[in-house]
Amino acid sequence: MSEPHPSSTPYRVAALQMVSTPDRERNLDAAGQLIAESAAAGAKLVLLPEYFCFMGFKDTDKLAVREPHGDGPIQRFLADAARRHGVWVIGGTLPLVAPEPSRVLNTTLVFSPDGAETARYDKIHLFNFEKGSESFDEARTIRPGETVRTFEAPFGRVGLSVCYDLRFPELYRRMGDCALIVVPSAFTYTTGRAHWEMLLRARAVENQCYVLAAAQGGTHENGRRTWGHSMLVDPWGEIVAVRDEGAGVVAGDIDLARIAEVRQSLPAWRHRVLA
Repeated sequence: MSEPHPSSTPYRVAALQMVSTPDRERNLDAAGQLIAESAAAGAKLVLLPEYFCFMGFKDTDKLAVREPHGDGPIQRFLADAARRHGVWVIGGTLPLVAPEPSRVLNTTLVFSPDGAETARYDKIHLFNFEKGSESFDEARTIRPGETVRTFEAPFGRVGLSVCYDLRFPELYRRMGDCALIVVPSAFTYTTGRAHWEMLLRARAVENQCYVLAAAQGGTHENGRRTWGHSMLVDPWGEIVAVRDEGAGVVAGDIDLARIAEVRQSLPAWRHRVLA
């Protein structure tokens, strides 16, 4: 991204917070309503949370709704929503077919306002956590991605990441100079309460850009509780907007003049020595 021009017009973005269920169609209906609400309020880019389309009772349930890349009801929903509302839609994650029949790719797809797919990112870092009765090992049912991905939005470069990726700052350095980093997530209540906000703010401060995080937020029908707190963070690490729990919309502006101001007063981006 070239140095932002201070007079650039702010660009409205929105993160959708959901409490997704084991019913794909119900989740798509809920997501559709939130996308429509965001677009009506002026958002030009909308980010959905990880697993927005499906959260089953067990990890293997996602195999039943996986789609081949390029076609399927979830992908058609995302493309149609982008086209209908004339907005960028970053589709949280959905399960795509992987080479192994017992695993999926946990994939973010980006659709431009004309409904065309413009970027794809397969989640690289897979969550593994053991504490008390909580046990998670995503590698059992998810094949990790391998490639860092960004795309060009009207206001600049957008870096794609998912949930557990947030703990690996080297991923974000490899994205290059971004105006916005997105983090669709389904952080657990335990890990979210401990680390979510500090990690999001750290990534914003380190990269001197905006961070938009769309989360699952509440108690799900499968008994899992997610942390929520979807938010937009500015390049100084200030929280622009946040929603604690429950379904809803978090919106705010990407202001290139704000990025320029932060980078001029504290030029850390230019002072990097190690790649």
